[in-house]
Amino acid sequence: MSGRSNTAVGAADNLTAGKAVGAAVIGNVLEWYDFSVYAYLATILSHQFFHSENPTSALLATFAAFGIGFVVRPLGGILIGRMGDTHGRKAALLLTIFMMAFGTVAIGLLPTYETIGILSPILLVVCRLAQGFAAGGEWGGSTAFIVEWAPKNRRGFFGSFQQASVAGGLLLGSAVAAICSSVFSAGTMEAWGWRIPFLLGGLLIPLGIYMRRNIEETPAYREAVAEKAPAAREAGNWTLAGRAFGFTILWTVSYYVMLNYMPTFTQQHAGLSRTAALWSNTLGLVVLVVAVPLMGMLSDRIGRKPLLLGCCIAFILLTYPLFVLLLSGGGLGTVILVQIIFAVMIAAFSGPGPAAISEIFPTASRSTYMSTGYSLAVAIFGGFAPYIATWLIATTGSPLSPTYYLIGAAILSTLVILRLRETAHSDLR
Repeated sequence: MSGRSNTAVGAADNLTAGKAVGAAVIGNVLEWYDFSVYAYLATILSHQFFHSENPTSALLATFAAFGIGFVVRPLGGILIGRMGDTHGRKAALLLTIFMMAFGTVAIGLLPTYETIGILSPILLVVCRLAQGFAAGGEWGGSTAFIVEWAPKNRRGFFGSFQQASVAGGLLLGSAVAAICSSVFSAGTMEAWGWRIPFLLGGLLIPLGIYMRRNIEETPAYREAVAEKAPAAREAGNWTLAGRAFGFTILWTVSYYVMLNYMPTFTQQHAGLSRTAALWSNTLGLVVLVVAVPLMGMLSDRIGRKPLLLGCCIAFILLTYPLFVLLLSGGGLGTVILVQIIFAVMIAAFSGPGPAAISEIFPTASRSTYMSTGYSLAVAIFGGFAPYIATWLIATTGSPLSPTYYLIGAAILSTLVILRLRETAHSDLR
């Protein structure tokens, strides 16, 4: 398909492209708000749904339920990704937004362990499975959609809004949790205030549904269907999916340790209150949302690999000393500084990342195999990252132990990215 999609995009009306990308971005923000708010309320949920005399055991159970949502992400990636390749990107995106809405609102309505006993955590896990299935299809579908609408020389910039919208969803979740924690007393949050962020997610969904019903299919996909472009050989597709898997490891571990688990970590080990921890995390996410498009734009100029490798090397060299600083007792100001530094490091990967991973695949099979490789990596390495971090600290007795997980992930992704070709200035296939 070399050259065809880019010609079509170049001829497409700019207003149509802007509307399509804007719809995908807004829908993405809403879905990732719904998916991530669970992590920001983990300490409260552990009391509500898991009966244990040991707070650490209850928290581990809460993060295990968080991770279970990622177990089905590969299945969602395969099935919804396949739907995106056979029935269009738009149909797949509409399905994911409905499923995510169902899972999120249901969590906000669930009775607690005190009310219905063991059935409560079981229903919580069912809701997380629905969210995870939807998230598995959402990421690949929205990434393919946005990158395929982009002009050739701006795929990094356009694609970066996919990650900016993911970070925006995390930011929205963190901010809503922080606002609720600021407005309500600790007793009110424990009693019923924790439900509000989940129910609010349901109120935001109709906006995303409305916009996604009024967007057009991507020019690249329309041309692939019109010309009956063949997908790559099955074995070749799985090889490409394997590259996407290795590419994603640091990406997902850094996200879920530094952006989802961090409010819990700073409460337990850096001496912050729940409210201060949430606001610190929110400020870091603001920096990330701003920095990601800048990094995506930079990758269109200098290439994807310099930024991707720079991020990997930064995590290998800086993670341990930054965690030492985090635990130095410097208070809220030090925590905010460290989280901002990590946000910039993550942005160096998340800016070029969506375009770089999309450029690995041909259009005819992009949604299926990109979703599969990405979702498998997220399920194995990212979804259980908060659980692994909590377990490492409990096992070793050292709050520095999560750094080894981050450094190991950076080494694995470095080895994969070194073998990828530079695709910033090539046509989409």
